[in-house]
Amino acid sequence: MPRSIKTVIVLFRELGPVDAVRFLHLYDRGHGDYTKERSEWLVKDPDVFLSNFLEWKEKRKETSNQL
Repeated sequence: MPRSIKTVIVLFRELGPVDAVRFLHLYDRGHGDYTKERSEWLVKDPDVFLSNFLEWKEKRKETSNQL
């Protein structure tokens, strides 16, 4: 029996059918090459990164104060 089928059988046995299906719907292997794509969106300059982070943090603080 293939390993993936054994895994699904264990999921259903341990979680029950409803929670096993819920888990399988949540599980997503994704697509693409994270390592390669990460270098495209990751800011390499630490000063720019810090500036962006502090700006994000301030916006988040303002948003949470409005709630």
